[in-house]
Amino acid sequence: MPDLLLDVQGLETTFKTPDGVIHAVNGVSFNLKEGETLGVVGESGCGKSVTMMSALKLIPMPPGKITAGKAFFFGKDLLQMSSEEIRHVRGAQISMVFQDPMTSLNPVLTIGRQLEEPLMLHVGMSKKQAQERAAELLSMVGIPNAKDRLGDYPHQYSGGMRQRVMIAMALSCSPQILIADEPTTALDVTIQAQITDLVRRLRDELGMAIIWITHDLGVVAGLAQRVIVMYGGFIIEESPVKELYANPEHPYTIGLLGSLPRVDEQQHQKLFSIEGQPPVLYQKPQTCPFAPRCKWAKERCWKENPMLLPVGPEHRAACWVDTKTGSYRA
Repeated sequence: MPDLLLDVQGLETTFKTPDGVIHAVNGVSFNLKEGETLGVVGESGCGKSVTMMSALKLIPMPPGKITAGKAFFFGKDLLQMSSEEIRHVRGAQISMVFQDPMTSLNPVLTIGRQLEEPLMLHVGMSKKQAQERAAELLSMVGIPNAKDRLGDYPHQYSGGMRQRVMIAMALSCSPQILIADEPTTALDVTIQAQITDLVRRLRDELGMAIIWITHDLGVVAGLAQRVIVMYGGFIIEESPVKELYANPEHPYTIGLLGSLPRVDEQQHQKLFSIEGQPPVLYQKPQTCPFAPRCKWAKERCWKENPMLLPVGPEHRAACWVDTKTGSYRA
């Protein structure tokens, strides 16, 4: 059985705002095995990005605060590390690719300088070695004339090329884990497919584990082995990817999958939409956070927040109701 690379337990994160304290992440637990690709899905504001940034202590503190939890990486708790200790983990062992490459790259430094810096800092390369490695990395992510492009600035690259640079930067120190936070959102569909194929190829070549954060269930289907679905700062379903698509058990997951257009249907059907609004989490929910939007909601759903319950092999869902029968789970 592959070793656990990352083991997050009971993670809770809040943000202080003028209107009150937002409970953004509420007791999230998950793990990541060597070489595995884990998909993290859910609508905007459900806590996907904050969960991963909290595990790496990347949230701004204040207003953010990690109030509970542990995040073990090779047996060491990332949340207990000093700023200096975790700086040597971030970039070198766990790398993150962010949503918008234009705001992630420094506009006044050349691409070469930004690629070379982590190589000199984390790997101890000389300036000349770092330059050669930077050119190799740009070639690896499919940028032509890589050596000549090192002297260019971010504005001289297209959106898709900037995202490739961000991936090259994330891979520069050969990390064990790559966290990709909606890396294709700002790109057109053709470039999205290229970036996804690139990450899949690099994962197979380099053997790294990936956490792919997205609201696009279509991308996850072809990339991940396992999926966690988030809602209201909670994990509400966890399953192997094929099982999730074949047998979604949580009403929210059923709604998400129902909103996807399908190409295999013989008859045209209207896309499903989930009525209502996501919760505003000024209080940590004591009841099921999805109950106000759920057509299966029963009395217990308004009284008690369900835990993740086993519903199949390696498949868990946080729901009191069996959606196939409409009755309480046994």
